Amino acid sequence: MIGRLQGILLEKQAPDVLIDVNGVGYEVQMPLSCFYELPELQQSVSIYTHFVVREDAQLLYGFIHKQERSLFRLLIKTNGVGPKLALTILSGMTANEFVQSVERDDVATLVKLPGVGKKTAERLLVEMRDKLKSLMSTASGNEKEFVLQSNFKSVPQANSAEEDAIAALLALGYKPAQASRVVSQVMTVDMDSETLIKAALKAML
Repeated sequence: MIGRLQGILLEKQAPDVLIDVNGVGYEVQMPLSCFYELPELQQSVSIYTHFVVREDAQLLYGFIHKQERSLFRLLIKTNGVGPKLALTILSGMTANEFVQSVERDDVATLVKLPGVGKKTAERLLVEMRDKLKSLMSTASGNEKEFVLQSNFKSVPQANSAEEDAIAALLALGYKPAQASRVVSQVMTVDMDSETLIKAALKAML
């Protein structure tokens, strides 16, 4: 099990990053709530990881905080929720927003996420309620608040903000026409990629 990586951030194109650890490059997928907390390229980075081994692939998922990884692990234990869908959920809303949705039995918000149907949303609300109580009771200090709001930072842009935003939404499972339409609706002239993606995701909910 690979539980943590510390190295140099070589590449990042939401939701994928490449981290050099002593000459070995690890490809990692991260939820957008964590992605934009990363440092600039060529800087040192430390992330917590969850390693998934399948017959056809070995995948690493990365998180800035242990609590985010813990929530991810609880999500993939829910019937009908795999790592890709869990990544989408944690990209479409912050961990705190997800907790609030569970507490309010908010099916309507969850079904707006790509890949989350009504039955899956209902299962999430039922199965995650007790699991979240257990997770929060084992947290300590500031972690117990379970407030993991996104902290969007500036990221060097190789493409336009619009292209980056659409690419990120497609990677999360949104349909091309839907992604293009929403990005166009929320985009303003002065928006950078991170702000635009955040606004587009908010508009989806």
